[in-house]
Order: sequence, then C-alpha cells, then structure tokens
Amino acid sequence: MNKITEAFKDKKTFISFLTAGDPSKECTVEYILAMENAGADIIEIGIPFSDPIAEGPVIQDANIRALSKGINTDDIFDLVEDVRKKSSVPLVFLTYINPVFHYGYEKFFKKCHDVGVNGIIIPDLPYEEKGEISKFAKKHCVDIISLIAPTSKDRIRMIAKEATGFIYLVSSMGVTGVRNEITTDLREIIDEIKNVTDVPVAVGFGINTPEQSKKIAKISDGVIVGSAIVKIIEKQGSNAKQYLQEYVTKMKNATKDL
Repeated sequence: MNKITEAFKDKKTFISFLTAGDPSKECTVEYILAMENAGADIIEIGIPFSDPIAEGPVIQDANIRALSKGINTDDIFDLVEDVRKKSSVPLVFLTYINPVFHYGYEKFFKKCHDVGVNGIIIPDLPYEEKGEISKFAKKHCVDIISLIAPTSKDRIRMIAKEATGFIYLVSSMGVTGVRNEITTDLREIIDEIKNVTDVPVAVGFGINTPEQSKKIAKISDGVIVGSAIVKIIEKQGSNAKQYLQEYVTKMKNATKDL
C-alpha cells in the first residue's frame, strides 16, 4: 500500500494545496509542515507556470508572484527535500505538461521518486495522451492522478478504470476558485466511478467553508481545498502559518465522524 492509498484508509481525507515559492521557498516548507500538523492528509504543491489554464485568478496570481521571484523546478525539488527531513505526509505535484516535458520525463519522475513526491496532477494532459508519461511515472512509483469533470458517463468510466492513487473529481465546470454553491450532482458521478473502480474519489474546485467540506465528505472519500488556502497566503504573506493552521483544522474537523 503506497502513501496516497494509506491516506484514505478508514477516514475521510483532507487535501490542501499551495503554490510553491509563494511567498518564498522557506515559507512553502513552513506552510506544508503547518498544514500537516493541522490535519491535512495529503498536500498538493503547485509548480508555478506562466499559463495555468485550469486556474482562476487567485492561483494565477500566486503563480505570478512565485515566478517573479525566480523559482524554478529544481528549487521546488529542493524544498520537497527540506519537507522530507521532517515529514512523511503524501505529496502530490500539480503542474502542466510543458514544465515536465522541458525538464525531461525520465529525469523529472526519477527526481520525484528521489525526493519523495508520491503523485502528480496534470490538468492539461488529456486522458488519451497519458501514455506519453505513464511509463516514466510507473517506473518511478509516482501515481498519475486522474481528473474527472462533470461529463459523459462513458468518459467517466473510461478514465476511472485506469486511475491510480486517487481520482480528482472536479465539482464544477470552469477554473479553480471559491464558490458560494456547488450545484453539480456529484453523488451520481461518484456512483458511476464506484461502479468501475475502488480508487478513492476526492472532490475539489470551489470548496472553502467547513459546511461545504462536511457536505462533500459525506458523499466522497476526500475533500480538496486550494484557492481558499492560497488567498490566506496572499493576504498574510510570510505571517500566514497561524492562519493556515486554524483554517485547515476547521476544514479537516468538518470531515470527521462521517
């Protein structure tokens, strides 16, 4: 059983996201450890990219802030190494295919394995083109996390059958960002997924309150929160640790005892 699978065992899983290098490499390490201590079961680390097409303004701005300070992929591998000196929390990269391609597939996934990255999410990599990287990811024991959007049942089943780690179910069409209400019939989609796989399903996009977290956790295996966390970092900068701990604790507590 790998780290990602273990994170879903016998509980509802809370997954938090932040952008590497925002506001600094040192703060990113500090904030990952703080969120783990506050109850985050898996942490997604965004690799800043100049054209993050799946992201809303909040995470786009975080990408710009990090890139403006010169952070690069090697810096992010270095900060993961620093995290691993103190933590074994499952870590998942969220990035786009361009940075991985330019780094070199073999080199990138070997480095992921060497520093302790357990999975990767690539929003602009279509299911039909996953084979381009899957052999490198499998060789180096990195799960490719599949995204499933509210779409046709046939496509949902096709993607779910080959999923590993966990499935990232997108709650709403569009880009990332805080939403006041999530109206998609997620239960129906989750039922379709569960018909073909036992891989856990975590829901993301728009979740930002404990009430939403509890509601989503009741019907899924996990909850993913990104933009709300990045907004805290944007507002508090290098002083965000306490605010992140308080927020993650509330969001994680909402998923307990379900």
